[in-house]
Amino acid sequence: MAERYDCTECKKSLYGQKYILKVEKPYCVECYEDLFSSSCEVCQKPIGCTSKDLSYKDQHWHSDCFLCIKCSRSLVDRPFASKDENPMCIECYSNEYSSKCHECLKTIMPGSKKMEHKGNSWHENCFTCNRCQQPMGTRSFIQKEANNYCLPCYEKQFAMQCVHCKKPITTGGVNYRDQPWHKECFVCIGCKQQLAGQRFTSRDDFAYCLDCFCNLFAKKCAYCTTPISGLGGSKYISFEQRQWHNDCFNCKRCCVSLVGRGFQTSKDDILCPDCVKDF
Repeated sequence: MAERYDCTECKKSLYGQKYILKVEKPYCVECYEDLFSSSCEVCQKPIGCTSKDLSYKDQHWHSDCFLCIKCSRSLVDRPFASKDENPMCIECYSNEYSSKCHECLKTIMPGSKKMEHKGNSWHENCFTCNRCQQPMGTRSFIQKEANNYCLPCYEKQFAMQCVHCKKPITTGGVNYRDQPWHKECFVCIGCKQQLAGQRFTSRDDFAYCLDCFCNLFAKKCAYCTTPISGLGGSKYISFEQRQWHNDCFNCKRCCVSLVGRGFQTSKDDILCPDCVKDF
């Protein structure tokens, strides 16, 4: 007697019948579809064994039901996109949701490369320099009056030239006597220290830091021999071709300050009236 071969679910004999194996267990077609077939997202009917099951992100469709939600065209064997779990053809999706190019106003298709800046989008080939018309790509650029310029074109058209090195000033810079300088070019003529943000002075149209100016041109204090800058409102005493810092103008003997007081000299020394009497 032949061994029985029955449907795992309904126990009906499968001899001479179509059946399907799942995990090595046989099922008749009816039981298999009831137990395992997916329901179509559109018509809600089971997708039978003899039908093509189209699936995307745990969703299933009959071939005839897999249509664009907007234009109802078949999406079988066509690229598509999904919005709120609804399939759409690329054309409808792009018209509804894709960015529009700021230059040509056409849709930027999904998957194509786009450039973005300050909330606007461009096709890669539409994002060009306003002067040379070459695509920016990944190059640096500068925006001026709603137009974009590559750095070489911006420098040629708008950037001021440093009075020292004659090269364009693209960022920062210093204005001195109505002339533009790079910060790194505006230096002390003596020690070459950058003067931007520092106190400085000039002589014969050359800029000097305070230290160099004092060492080169300032008078020396008759007492301490260090330079008297006279800059920034600092006060000093001058008498008979000699100069003193205010703090250094003191009596040689008693060291009292002689600023605003009478004094007398004795050779190279200065003395207060009291010390002159004792002397």
